[in-house]
Amino acid sequence: MRRAFRTGRDLAFWSLCGLALLIVVAPALAIVGGLLQLAWPALTLHLFTATTVNNGLQNAILGSLVLCLGVLIVAGPVGIAAGIYLAEFAPLRGGSLLRLGYETLAGIPSIVVGFVGYIVLAQALHWGFSLLAGILALSTLVLPYVVKTTEVALIQVPTTLRDAGAALGLSRLTTLRRAVLPPAIPAIASGLVVALAISLGETAPLLYTVGFTGQNPTLNLFHSPLGYLTYVVYLNSTLPTKAEHEVAGAAGVVLIVLLLILIGIGRAVARWSVRYSSSMLS
Repeated sequence: MRRAFRTGRDLAFWSLCGLALLIVVAPALAIVGGLLQLAWPALTLHLFTATTVNNGLQNAILGSLVLCLGVLIVAGPVGIAAGIYLAEFAPLRGGSLLRLGYETLAGIPSIVVGFVGYIVLAQALHWGFSLLAGILALSTLVLPYVVKTTEVALIQVPTTLRDAGAALGLSRLTTLRRAVLPPAIPAIASGLVVALAISLGETAPLLYTVGFTGQNPTLNLFHSPLGYLTYVVYLNSTLPTKAEHEVAGAAGVVLIVLLLILIGIGRAVARWSVRYSSSMLS
């Protein structure tokens, strides 16, 4: 009798877990399926070889990739360095103030970040709509996520590794580099992936700092409007023709593919870091 009760209880528990998973996955599958159905007629070679002026996405894809790379270059090192400082070196009072700062920054709406970027960068510094202004606005927006995940990842590394480094006479920096950072790299990489995914999906800050153009991006950092995928989704979905709606759906599909590529890269980095940390500690 008890065995049957335990079996029924386990079955009910796993059924609820499966239902919860279905509730999470079903909307995502519905969104992807709807986008594919809408975008299918537009998913041709023309989409990737023509600019938005000719109902293509070439300039928007390249612009989104350039912005993503810029965020990785700016927010990545700054956020990781800040997270390392907070986890390993910051005094109690100073660390609390810094945490309050980035937690407050994380709560600021993205459109406010974009508006401040417009006032300070585009107007006061006379950069105009530019690549650098957009990169700095997006980096400001995602920086708290990189800092937080880096700090938490380092805090979760066992203190025995630090103690072992001190017992061997290693400096704090050497211990950090050889024993503490490698196990934390998977979580840090996940934080960077989240940050880049957020930057890929933002529109409001870029409307104020980058503007939009139908031309392919250039290496000019100032007075250089840029195309990006979220603007195509935002604009074309409001236009009346079916062809423009299909291009908007195709832009959404490309964004999802780019996100999946980012997740794959993050997992590859995590697997590499596990092997690297094992070799360092062996």
